[in-house]
Amino acid sequence: MSVSDSNAATSRPRRFRAILVMLALFAVAYGLWQIRDRWAGRFGMSNPFTSSTPSADHEDEHDHTHENAQPVGERETLEISPQARKNLGLVSKPLRVMNYWRKVAIPGEVVDVPGVSDRGVTSPAVGVVTRIDPFPGDTVRPGERLFTIRLLSDYVQNSQAELFKATRETELVSEQRQRLTSAGSAGAIPQSRLIELDQSLRRLEASVRSYRQDLIARGIRPEQIEQIVEGNFVTEIEVLAPPLVGDRHADAGMGLFEVGDLQVELGTQVQAGQTLVMLADHQELWIAGKAFKREAPYLARAAEENWEVEVEFAEDAPGAWEGLPGAWEDAPQRFAIRHLANAVDPDSRTFQFVIPLRNQSRAYERDGKRFVVWRYRPGQRVRLNVPVEELKDVIVVPAGAIVREGPEAYLFRQNGDLFDRLAVRVLHEDRSTVVIANDGSVSPGWFVAQNSAASLNRVLKSQAASGTPVGFHVHADGTVHGAH
Repeated sequence: MSVSDSNAATSRPRRFRAILVMLALFAVAYGLWQIRDRWAGRFGMSNPFTSSTPSADHEDEHDHTHENAQPVGERETLEISPQARKNLGLVSKPLRVMNYWRKVAIPGEVVDVPGVSDRGVTSPAVGVVTRIDPFPGDTVRPGERLFTIRLLSDYVQNSQAELFKATRETELVSEQRQRLTSAGSAGAIPQSRLIELDQSLRRLEASVRSYRQDLIARGIRPEQIEQIVEGNFVTEIEVLAPPLVGDRHADAGMGLFEVGDLQVELGTQVQAGQTLVMLADHQELWIAGKAFKREAPYLARAAEENWEVEVEFAEDAPGAWEGLPGAWEDAPQRFAIRHLANAVDPDSRTFQFVIPLRNQSRAYERDGKRFVVWRYRPGQRVRLNVPVEELKDVIVVPAGAIVREGPEAYLFRQNGDLFDRLAVRVLHEDRSTVVIANDGSVSPGWFVAQNSAASLNRVLKSQAASGTPVGFHVHADGTVHGAH
């Protein structure tokens, strides 16, 4: 073998080793290239494989991931400025554990109390209406005059005549009895005669009392009856407002009837028992709820246990009634079910239950007349929140504190300018409140946003889409640092 052939054989292994070394260096360089941005972000340095001044084509390609920050799209923290919090009207309050009554919402309305709220006033005898004192919208107290009626009733006239006659006969028999008393003591007349006079006197006195009561029932006042006894017959009677049913206050509008539908005019001839006017007394009302049959067990238990029902009145302004005389001057009003109907309405397929309601009023005067404005009125709509179950040791927040994304429910815990989104388990919710489980996902005492959770969630998504971790800033050289 020549020298040239020997040198060629020796150089081939060297070239092979050189190629292997180059391949290894290439592989290492490629691996460093792939993890360059992670090293730069972790150590706060610029990219060791690029120039310290990034080009315009690559200045937005830096990885903003921090070792304590969650990847974009999974972040649970957002930053919001004090100005933005004021714009949202954001309010944060500490969480606390409590017992909460789960309630079912049932519609209802304010109604009159049958036989109490509306009173019809009738004519006591046949006659002609000659005077009308109150008109619709006016108020009257019990015993005040409503109408004057000229009597046309033969029956009343005969009763007056019989009363006068029986009274005169009673006087004559009494005088005769007195004259014969002394003669009877001397034995001049038989004792049986005195007994007959006593019996006649008792019959006449019974007749007088009967005629008196009959005339009073016909609207004749006691002082007018005394005139009839003297021979001055009554030709006109006054129809007065009836007494109130039950106990009523007599101040500031209480104890008043409001004149409603007037059913006669001047000169109208009326019969005995004919309705003249309808009077309204709205101090005592009912709230009538309408529930479906499936809700009957809940309502029955609430009635049996005398649980308090929360009532929301439509178009009610409580502040306008504060400090005014009325139903709540002595004690706050408590609402509880009085009774449940045992029949289902065939049209609506609902049954009714009733809650007593004490009304409140205020009065004003105009042209010498007094008018009353009632706080609650028949026909007014209400929403009844009936308790059905007590949830113990739970956390209650306003409905605005919770935002939902599919099956997930979140609230936001405040930490300075930062808000952490926390997943919670919802046990119950209604229009105004949400009940969450006290299972350790949140802790009592944490300050939580009470409103605008949906807005905060939108801000969170917006900040997540920007790619900048919350609480961090980016330098011009592309490095990411925590806020100072």
